[in-house]
Amino acid sequence: MHANNSVVAIFDSHETAEGAVKKLTAGGFDMKNLSIVGKGYHTEEKVVGFYSTGDRVRFWGARGAFWGGLWGLFLSGMFVTVPFIGSVVVLGYFAATLVSALETAVVVGGLSALGAGFYSLGIPKDSVLEYESAIRADSFVVMAHGSADEVAKAKEILSGASASRVDVHLAPAAKNVPVAVHA
Repeated sequence: MHANNSVVAIFDSHETAEGAVKKLTAGGFDMKNLSIVGKGYHTEEKVVGFYSTGDRVRFWGARGAFWGGLWGLFLSGMFVTVPFIGSVVVLGYFAATLVSALETAVVVGGLSALGAGFYSLGIPKDSVLEYESAIRADSFVVMAHGSADEVAKAKEILSGASASRVDVHLAPAAKNVPVAVHA
């Protein structure tokens, strides 16, 4: 894993986010280098919950089948309540990063725990605030992590997957390395 190189895409629906994850895996990306973040439920729902059955997790609510299906694909995940955002499901590489940020009490001025997790990946604070706002507005964030070349390949895939926004964030040492993206 090449830390702190990532591409972040925002999707307006869980269907397009799930489709993007499938396109990334079909493109050769290892699930351990992918992440997805979104609310665990629609704000108008009254009941939200989940339970674990061994290595499977079942979710209740309108997005239960979506989250339950993806949970089995990713190696790690978490369900957390974030102030001002609500209940959020985090699957993949970013879940471990977020847990680490919470356990070491990483707090960045003005950011939630979720924002501190994004920031710990090397994502600039202004982008972090935009990603938190997107999640608050019921969008989904899909991330791919890896080398500069892998991130460029992921950007190409995500740009063709109906994302409303796609950003690349390279580690400081990698920013001087040219990134070839084929249109």
